Amino acid sequence: MQKFNELQLAKELIRFPTVTPVDAGVMKFLEKKLKNLGFKTKILEFKEKGFKPVKNLYARLGTKGHNFCYAGHLDVVPPGNIKDWAINPFGPSIKKGHLIGRGANDMKSSVAAFVSAVSIFLSKNKKFNGSISLLITGDEEGDAVNGTKKVVEYLKRKKEKINFCLVGEPTNPNRLGEMIKIGRRGSLTGKLTIFGLQGHVAYPHRANNPSTIIVNILKEIKDIKFDKGTKDFQPTNLEVTKININNTADNVIPASAEATFNIRFNNKHSSNSIKKRLNKIFIKINKKYKSKFKIDYRVSGEAFLTRPNKTTYMIQNIIKKITKIKPKLSTTGGTSDLRFIKAISPGLEFGLVGKTMHKVDEAVSLKDLKDLTKIYESILQNYFK
Repeated sequence: MQKFNELQLAKELIRFPTVTPVDAGVMKFLEKKLKNLGFKTKILEFKEKGFKPVKNLYARLGTKGHNFCYAGHLDVVPPGNIKDWAINPFGPSIKKGHLIGRGANDMKSSVAAFVSAVSIFLSKNKKFNGSISLLITGDEEGDAVNGTKKVVEYLKRKKEKINFCLVGEPTNPNRLGEMIKIGRRGSLTGKLTIFGLQGHVAYPHRANNPSTIIVNILKEIKDIKFDKGTKDFQPTNLEVTKININNTADNVIPASAEATFNIRFNNKHSSNSIKKRLNKIFIKINKKYKSKFKIDYRVSGEAFLTRPNKTTYMIQNIIKKITKIKPKLSTTGGTSDLRFIKAISPGLEFGLVGKTMHKVDEAVSLKDLKDLTKIYESILQNYFK
């Protein structure tokens, strides 16, 4: 049985310039590696009008017993100004005990660690009672329309059962072993447009200033105390991210005003319950000012929580044993593809230290990469005991 070295594989994956949604041949490359380990594989390309097509990969080893799935992504964010990097971002390099390259942290090294862990596990366990699968997307950093969401729909149609899923996102703030994510807050973005009546600033009674209306609305929605948080989640929070009045003259009351806001909400709410609450405020204030409004919402995901079970605690204990740190079970931070996978499987997230993700000279400590591989392999050993 072929064994893969996690560092070598991470370097090979980083060499593919897979800025979302570009595949650059990476899925075919990974598919070949997994076939060498005995996996049955399928590259799934999805298309949707208005979005670029994306290649994804689902691979499974074994046909019966519990299916332990590892989920991750091979797409990366753009490197930015290449001159700011110490190296070519797609020419991985080792400096001061760290592997540097775009995706080294988020999250090609984690995928490499899992594939290496599987190869070590299989070399020790020629026959094991169960199945191992990988769900790898090329659309995590982008719109997430043709990625994991569609793979999950495909697996549902195929009646493919996953019993537990580990997502390899970077979850640790400073040191490997600090944090496991057992859920995430939901995310709702709203773009509000207020339509007033244009006029001369010297004759405000002949106009209806949308800036006055939008300022009143933004103050009221910002002052909402949604909740105090829960045992598992931070309080729900709204932030105004853009205010725009497209007006070229200083003596003209504008005709319209726009604002964008984002809400990160816990599991006391759904996106629909929040929309209803906000819409009442928009209607009330616009009625008062005799103005009109338009609101466009975009939901990135609902809040979700995987109640800790024996697999969660088993993983927590393994991480503690290898890193000497007991990881905190957390729901902090942004969202992840587990928001889609939760429809078919319980799961959690554990990966590298996220300090350098999306940054110039993104890097992973070689020791962390080795330890993460040990953790992933030990999880498989314990899961299939």
